[in-house]
Amino acid sequence: MPSLLHFTVCFLTVFYCTYKASGELESCQLQCGRHLQNCSCHASCLNLQNCCTDYQKLCPRISPHSGTLMGGKEFTVLDVTYDKTVNVTCRFNNETNTQGYVDESGHVHCISPLVFQTGHIPFTLLLNGLSSPPTSGTWLAVHHSKASENEKSVLVDSKKWQYYGTPGYNGTLTMTWNPKTLQTQHVRIELWGYNETGTPYTESWEAYWTYLYTLELTHPNNGNFTFTPVPAQSPFDQWEVGMLRISASDKKEGERNVHAIWSPVHALAWHLSEKFREDPVSWASNKCIDWRQMEKNKLPNFLTETPDCPCTLAQSRADTGRYHTDYGCNIEKGSVCTYHPGAVHCVRSIQASPMYAAGQQCCYDESGTQVLTTDSIGGSTPDRGHDWGSPPYRKPPRIPGFSHWLYDVISFYYCCLWSDNCNYYLELRPSSDCRTYKPPKVASAFGEPHIITFDGLNYTYKGKGEYYLVKSTNPSLSIQCRTTPFQGVEKMMSEEEEPSQTSQVDALMSDENQPPPTFHNARARRRRSLTDRTNVASITSVAMQEEDSDVVEVRLKNGTDQELEILLNGEILSFDEQSWMDMKGVFIYSSITSNATVMFPSGAGVEVRVKKGFLGISVLLPEIFHSKTEGLFGVMNNDREDDFTMRNGTRLPSSATPEEIFHFGADWAVTENNSLFQYDSQELIDSYKIKHDPDFVPIFVVDENKNQSLTEAAKTLCEDDIFCRFDVLTTNSLEIGNATKISYGSHKALVDNLQPVVTCGWLAPPANGTKNGTNYLVGSLITFSCNTGFVLTGSITRTCQADGYWSGEPTMCIPASPISCSSQCGLVLAQCSCHSTCEKLGNCCADYRYFCVHISPDSGLLMGGREFVILNVTFNRNSSVKCRFNSAIVVDGSVDKEGHAHCVSPLLYETGRIPFTMSLDGGITYPHSGIWLAVHPGKVSETEKCTLVNETKWQYYGTPNFGGSLTVLWDPHMLETDLVDIEVWGYTETGEPYSSSWSPSWQYLYTLVNNHLNDGNFTFNPKPADEEHRVFEIGSLRIVPSDYKDGMW
Repeated sequence: MPSLLHFTVCFLTVFYCTYKASGELESCQLQCGRHLQNCSCHASCLNLQNCCTDYQKLCPRISPHSGTLMGGKEFTVLDVTYDKTVNVTCRFNNETNTQGYVDESGHVHCISPLVFQTGHIPFTLLLNGLSSPPTSGTWLAVHHSKASENEKSVLVDSKKWQYYGTPGYNGTLTMTWNPKTLQTQHVRIELWGYNETGTPYTESWEAYWTYLYTLELTHPNNGNFTFTPVPAQSPFDQWEVGMLRISASDKKEGERNVHAIWSPVHALAWHLSEKFREDPVSWASNKCIDWRQMEKNKLPNFLTETPDCPCTLAQSRADTGRYHTDYGCNIEKGSVCTYHPGAVHCVRSIQASPMYAAGQQCCYDESGTQVLTTDSIGGSTPDRGHDWGSPPYRKPPRIPGFSHWLYDVISFYYCCLWSDNCNYYLELRPSSDCRTYKPPKVASAFGEPHIITFDGLNYTYKGKGEYYLVKSTNPSLSIQCRTTPFQGVEKMMSEEEEPSQTSQVDALMSDENQPPPTFHNARARRRRSLTDRTNVASITSVAMQEEDSDVVEVRLKNGTDQELEILLNGEILSFDEQSWMDMKGVFIYSSITSNATVMFPSGAGVEVRVKKGFLGISVLLPEIFHSKTEGLFGVMNNDREDDFTMRNGTRLPSSATPEEIFHFGADWAVTENNSLFQYDSQELIDSYKIKHDPDFVPIFVVDENKNQSLTEAAKTLCEDDIFCRFDVLTTNSLEIGNATKISYGSHKALVDNLQPVVTCGWLAPPANGTKNGTNYLVGSLITFSCNTGFVLTGSITRTCQADGYWSGEPTMCIPASPISCSSQCGLVLAQCSCHSTCEKLGNCCADYRYFCVHISPDSGLLMGGREFVILNVTFNRNSSVKCRFNSAIVVDGSVDKEGHAHCVSPLLYETGRIPFTMSLDGGITYPHSGIWLAVHPGKVSETEKCTLVNETKWQYYGTPNFGGSLTVLWDPHMLETDLVDIEVWGYTETGEPYSSSWSPSWQYLYTLVNNHLNDGNFTFNPKPADEEHRVFEIGSLRIVPSDYKDGMW
């Protein structure tokens, strides 16, 4: 009996435990989004069919799921119905209630509330005042400017609204809206104002929206309202930033959180006091001065912690982890840059600064150069309040959009738009240049997959499983990828019907951005069994998390080859209503279904794209990750030799074999405990129980002789792209190879756009003068001039050099002498003249001939190289002579034993009178000036040129009947030297024809002979030039003294 009793007790215990774990006693009450012991309250339970029995009742979906943070948008609770008599209250953030109702079908409707944050807002339903059991969900609050147009009214001629009362702006104002948004016959139109009170940067600092007054108590809901504004009465006229609200006329005036349509936030010029209308400039000037005093005396300096801007437009658009397009100035939407005239595109820093939650803005002109406020009113401006707000939001200056309006936008109206005090605004909102900007490093994976590490090592890894692309502990960042075996395409045509591979290549190469050609659409996809074991894999999902942020997964949408699916903590996100989402510790942007960008607070950015069912991933990491990464993307430290580092520190050489690389990749498989992926189907659960499949052995070497026609087609399509060719031959698909080619091209373009550039920093114009040029990157040239009555000292031109410093000396404009021609040749002064007519008029200044020099010879070939002497005046033989032509080209001169100064004419690209100035102090000052005449090559004297004996032979050399030796002659008296070098120079023109980029160039190619006797004759037998010089088809010979360096100007 003891054994029987023992058996019975065990049976009863197991039965009781099974009953407890069956899920019947488990509930989703307060558990939505979680996996319970034996059932689930997570959205994935619908696919896995393991939902708790009350899941849909307590964790319902809603539609629409997002709207402006201003509230007033109605949404429906799906999946659950109630009796129509139930009284519904919708509670958001466990603090704000709005009134709901039950419709005829039993569905609950809620109104979103006004909140001071963006992102997911939790809500619960209180039925008849009770919250048990609590039905809950999340509402997505978005930046007001990013909300759908149907949610907002339109201010017709918005500039008129915001300039109303200033000269030229009066009359009626009109706004329109979509009347279908509000299901009511009559509406009320109200004005609401925004303000922040309390001590800045303390707990007492609060934000609030206040109902001010009603413009129209009852108006037909016809989508149009026109009125003539009148000045508001005190104290309402003190409100300068606000919105109009349209709501049903049966609601109470100023009642919060009712179904409504809001206007855009704007400057309330149209309602300001009578004093503003009487003298808007004076009113705005006083406001500007008050704002300036507050900024300087009461608010901390936030500029020290805002990041420097990218140096170029290309960098700003490529650095997607740290900068994003400013919706107010977008090159892809016509560059309507209201607040930044002269700019074509602006970006904003994604993350706010750490202490003051400030933002950075960077604007660029059509040449891609950063626009600075020191040069233009349209320059980039930092923001005390980041336009997009900053977590945790809710308090100033972190309120999305509105803090920015209060501290950065309305002050711009005060100082720049309503008055002429913009210098005050730009003093306190100066542009950041890019001297400390460092571009991120990029690593990418695409195709089968092919991987390019942060340090530029490229390889192919074809394992099946889930792996770390990037793993970092400080900052903590995990980016994981899932690879899936490629299943291929089974042909559905006969060989006669199949388009030729040549025609497929032609179609693909004709326009890589066009939709797939017809031959792809004419076949259906089928899974095939890969009987030849040509095992290859592709990335189908990537999951990521930084610190304790929400987990984001971007994966190939099931059943498609061109769409992505984005999951947040395992739940699918819909981007149908919004393209930008603010989540916990992460931002997500997806404007089209085939692309997604994920951005983290560290500045890390992840771009995911899909082409032909293959995911392409690019990870951008800022400098703080230097030497802190590991995984398939390697160690980011500019050293390729340690990119194949295993978990235990063992390193494979960069020349590792494919088999060795396969084992390296397997070492970086994730584990079940640290996987970030969502397994919301039985297929995923079964396929990835093992995180690296050891039985999946990929092909390591491709047999290019197996299918000769495909190989030839791959060569034509892919050219020198080894990744493209590999993918064509392993998948038998030119389209997939072309997708790989495009992805690789995208990676190379990204790397090119993020190359560091040298900047020398902003260069100020001299006092009492001006400058020409606003580009401060390497190679850029800035020229200076002085106002009337002042003369220039220092460098008239300065060039940004490769070492990050400006050439030349600081430029100054000093008062000109009324009786001296120093730096004033050509002018008529108050007491005498420095103009060439003075010699006939007899009114020359005493030093006219000393400073306004004559030269001999006074003309020569525009190719330069002709020496001239300064007449009628002598100088100290120890003088350091420099001659500067066209204010830009500087050549060294000399003083002979008689004291006459000599210079050599430079290479020019123009004919005519070329002004030059001369310095005796090594280029510090250029007080002497004159004119050089540059002449067309066909019009100069023969003694200036060498002669090509039998010129026809020179130009036909190498064609039939033209060979042997060539001879060149010259006048040896033109060069005072015993030995000469004879050089070959080539001419070319580069850039886009008939555009500002089209430029000419003479280049030294090579020297035919060194140290040849200056006897006026040289004969030689030509040999073909080196390959690098054969591109030049037009050129000239140059004969110079042998003591010059080869190619010296």
